[in-house]
Amino acid sequence: MGPGPPSRQPAQISRRYSDFERLHRNLQRQFRGPMAAISFPRKRLRRNFTAETIARRSRAFEQFLSHLQAVPELRQAPDLQDFFVLPELRRAQSLTCTGLYHEALALWANAWQLQTQLGTPLGPDRPLLTLAGLAVCHQELEDPGEARACCERALQLLGDKNPHPLLAPFLEAHVRLSWRLGLDKRQSEARLQALQEAGLTPTPPPSLKELLIKEVLD
Repeated sequence: MGPGPPSRQPAQISRRYSDFERLHRNLQRQFRGPMAAISFPRKRLRRNFTAETIARRSRAFEQFLSHLQAVPELRQAPDLQDFFVLPELRRAQSLTCTGLYHEALALWANAWQLQTQLGTPLGPDRPLLTLAGLAVCHQELEDPGEARACCERALQLLGDKNPHPLLAPFLEAHVRLSWRLGLDKRQSEARLQALQEAGLTPTPPPSLKELLIKEVLD
């Protein structure tokens, strides 16, 4: 659960004991000092799946993650961010590429909520990719209003920074969706034209879906 109205649904992920173990090992290797004070729930060889053992381990992992989040150096570690969102992003990308948009949309939405609640210390690339996935799925599921809203969020994230590979595709999608909805598209249109005239993007630019398919998530 993150900040916001109490009615907001919590983001959900599913991880195995081995995933936690890998996270702990990677963080120990990179942050020996901060990790020295953080205990890791050990695996029991017998009576491993009793309700009592599972409940105790669940509380122990909640405490483990809370301790990691409490240390700024660990909270911003790429391995911890990847632990929370990377498997969902990969699965959502795969489902989108195979045309399973309903299933993909739920994963993109969950990944977006996770990133919103955790913050984005690694920069805007993962959130932008997530918004691209959301926009593509909403568009394919005939919900242009939501698709356009995702493009607007992405353009706000991008701001006036140097051209990002996703800037022109988001602008092109925003122009097209605004035209379809009968909404103002002049600002995005002018910005896209300026990029094309400066030779910073091809005409027409690649679509969000094309870039989503090509993106390697590692």
